[in-house]
Amino acid sequence: MAGLRSLIPLGTRMRVRRWLDARAQNHAYHERAHRAEFFRRAWVALKFNGISGDYVEFGSHGGNTFGLSYQASRAVGLSPHLWSFDSFCGLPPQSLPADEHPAWIEGALATSLDTFDAICAANGIPRSAYTTVPGFYEDTIGGAKGEDPRFPRDVALAYIDCDLHSSTRTVLEFLAPRMKHGMVLALDDYFCWSATALAGERVAVDEWFGGQSRFRLAPYVQYGWHGMAFVVEDVSLFDGLPSGRASVWAGMERPTT
Repeated sequence: MAGLRSLIPLGTRMRVRRWLDARAQNHAYHERAHRAEFFRRAWVALKFNGISGDYVEFGSHGGNTFGLSYQASRAVGLSPHLWSFDSFCGLPPQSLPADEHPAWIEGALATSLDTFDAICAANGIPRSAYTTVPGFYEDTIGGAKGEDPRFPRDVALAYIDCDLHSSTRTVLEFLAPRMKHGMVLALDDYFCWSATALAGERVAVDEWFGGQSRFRLAPYVQYGWHGMAFVVEDVSLFDGLPSGRASVWAGMERPTT
């Protein structure tokens, strides 16, 4: 391979390297732009519709979405407290077949707590504006009650970026007593499937919402190639509507005809 590289002029190799670097930077730029636009729309809608509550994020590797949510909420005049739930040491092991994905490698996507705090400071987020909850979800929020004083009780926007099906199920169980009409639920890996499995976050959402009858999901915004956001709706508010109307707005069902 070294011999082959020696046959390619240095100038050509440098141009190829610059092209590859530019392509990677362009991809990262568009990914950030898609997420930024989602947060802008979400916080505008939440303010306009009078939905109160904190921002809770599950999976904060890189601190990117955390900073985007902070900036977007402040831009519309809201000051929700921000919560970051993350192991700060990477992904846990795949514990179920539904967790399997070639990109979900144990220990991958790790941002240390010190690095995360430094990123927040660089993004202009004061330390008083956010709370970190370090540790794997089964150890930190597994089995937590809705009235647990350690955690937020009122949530406006929940951003789930924990990749694994098992982690997403734990997060949804944690959010269950905090679920309310009008909040926004975003799943960063909703369209991340594999050759042998469905997207773990999507399966977890289907399972949880299919197992209860109080809430439905209304599709809100798809962002990038991977993410999907929903508005949580209280089923009781559909009482009295013509038969079949409610299913039109149920994200997990097909509209009736």
